[in-house]
Amino acid sequence: MQPVIGCKCLVEKDGNKIKGEILSVRFADTGEENTQYYVHFDGYNKRLDEWVTHSRLDLTTIELPKKDVKQPQDKKRKRQQTPQEEPEGFSKEKEIEKLRTSGSMTQSVAEIGRLKNINKIAMGKFQVDCWYFSSYPEQFTKLDVLYICEFCLEPVGTHGQLARHRLKCTLHHPPGNEIYRNDDLSFFEIDGRKQRRYCRNLCLLSKLFLDHKTLYYDVDPFLFYLMTKTDERGMHLVGYFSKEKQSAEEYNVACILTLPQYQRMGFGKLLIEFSYELSKIEKKTGSPEKPLSDLGLLSYRSYWADAIIEMLATFKGEISIAEISEATSFTPEDILHTLQSLDLLKFYKNGFIVYLTEKVMTKYEKIKNKIRTRIDPTKLDWVPPKFQPSQLRFL
Repeated sequence: MQPVIGCKCLVEKDGNKIKGEILSVRFADTGEENTQYYVHFDGYNKRLDEWVTHSRLDLTTIELPKKDVKQPQDKKRKRQQTPQEEPEGFSKEKEIEKLRTSGSMTQSVAEIGRLKNINKIAMGKFQVDCWYFSSYPEQFTKLDVLYICEFCLEPVGTHGQLARHRLKCTLHHPPGNEIYRNDDLSFFEIDGRKQRRYCRNLCLLSKLFLDHKTLYYDVDPFLFYLMTKTDERGMHLVGYFSKEKQSAEEYNVACILTLPQYQRMGFGKLLIEFSYELSKIEKKTGSPEKPLSDLGLLSYRSYWADAIIEMLATFKGEISIAEISEATSFTPEDILHTLQSLDLLKFYKNGFIVYLTEKVMTKYEKIKNKIRTRIDPTKLDWVPPKFQPSQLRFL
């Protein structure tokens, strides 16, 4: 039986057979055995979706898509469709065209985002598998590998084009103000209005690894804070976070990402810590914009828990939620949620108290003995930017 879009069957993955849904088909001129199928594996994150060959499909287990059964309509209530009304239904081709011509705003983000269009990127000495859809121009979506300049983030089609680009590109660090440096670690602040092209390239790159990010062209309302590591070749992008110049909800982070080649090295918590150091200078409490990605949520929960446990374990005397909030710049809601998740709130004498259990103290000992890089506030040279009403007209 010939596989079609929407059908499900067992697919070979890492030596196991896992049920998957076929979302797209790329037909080959050289025969059916070279035809490729884009598969989403049931119960797995979309970042693991991939193109597979015909030989990896178990066609004996194929399940054809179910046809929608139309409900009978009451003839009295039935009305003819006027010429002005558009027929119901979703056209992937029209949505993709809309996506390319008007940025990444679309009424069907969930449908378009199901199919990633870039398989792999080469950035510096790393080659990285991509996770999600990003609105790169169509000519780049047909490449096996998309080459990206690691300093200006411009995409090019081949390694030769990248080599020619590097002969002309003069950047060896992000085009912004360096506001923090400690050994080989630096942070740069970039205004999206002043560096539109760079920030749009950054958003296109980050969309490859963030499922919930839906905007890349309107960068004017945002400030971007980029973390870099320095070597003899220059300052290499590790991760970044953005924040609105004027946030009605007082969010201190709009979008946050550690590039996959630098993940599981503690850089995510460094980005989070740096965002709260900025909030302390602003004398505000802050929280990340929701929804967070799955990895982002795990990082924030872990950071909040470590910071609160470390503070409570070393504090002597009584302390309130408001005082913890003032010292850390965490919102009271985030603090309460963290205390509840750690099971530290106990009801005692008509009120709630924070009770440090033996399990929490054991975790504190692990935190204390863990060697990890921390942000040194004395190395931060930053004044909160102020904007005139005329500079915020885009909001």
